Amino acid sequence: MQFHNPGADFFVPDGVAPEAALARTTHLCISAHQDDIEIMAYHGVAECFGRQDKWFTGVVVTNGAGSPRAGIYGDYTDQEMQQVRLVEQRKAAYVGEYACQIQLGFPSAAVKDSKNTAVVEDLSLILRAARPEVVYLHNLADKHDTHVGVAMRAIAALRGARDDVKPQRVYGCEVWRDLDWLPDEDKQALPVAERSNIAAALVGVFDSQVSGGKRYDLATAGRRLAHATYFASHGTDEAAALSFAMDLTPLVQDASLSAADYVLGFVDRFRADVERRVRAAAGG
Repeated sequence: MQFHNPGADFFVPDGVAPEAALARTTHLCISAHQDDIEIMAYHGVAECFGRQDKWFTGVVVTNGAGSPRAGIYGDYTDQEMQQVRLVEQRKAAYVGEYACQIQLGFPSAAVKDSKNTAVVEDLSLILRAARPEVVYLHNLADKHDTHVGVAMRAIAALRGARDDVKPQRVYGCEVWRDLDWLPDEDKQALPVAERSNIAAALVGVFDSQVSGGKRYDLATAGRRLAHATYFASHGTDEAAALSFAMDLTPLVQDASLSAADYVLGFVDRFRADVERRVRAAAGG
């Protein structure tokens, strides 16, 4: 498989031939950075872990440049940090028993450029080879511009390949903005309590980020636990840990839909819900 970036990394933890490893994929995550997958798509990892009929594949689009660093990583150059993060992502793929892990190595500027076709072409190549049943993307209300850029390039690739690739569900997942604000009828509540030890290990393996100044390990576990408890106000907890996502499947099935209009529909329904409650409490 030939990607645009000659430094792109294709890693198969169990040593299967790359084409076969990718072809067995049932769940696929397309993320912006190293460690995003383990935060946003653990639902898919857990569904596939230890199975022979379900396989999870991770795709990281950018090279991880410009990440914060401290401690033993404080004096690392950007190039050195990119290599550390690439290796950490391979470690996560091994721990999570991924079908394969692909790191495309694009700079963030290329991802955010809607006229850059290389990212979409590489993602289309992967999607056609994998034909996943479930796809995990960044949500379109994320506050990180690179995350939104990757999601938009992935949607473009899915739309372009939809004659060959027909995922049953496309989720827009949480990283740099929680989705607890979504009206309950719009929330895709994904259970993520299974194998909490693996979940912790997957985020914890990114030592350059955790001990480098960002406690993603604690924050990710805390968010999942909080979602489970605060999901329903009038009932006991039905899950021990949850991640929330927005359903992006319609954007892939109907290329005429505007992504901006679609995500603003969620915002409008949230606004209407807040207005209704406040007006009712105020007596109309």
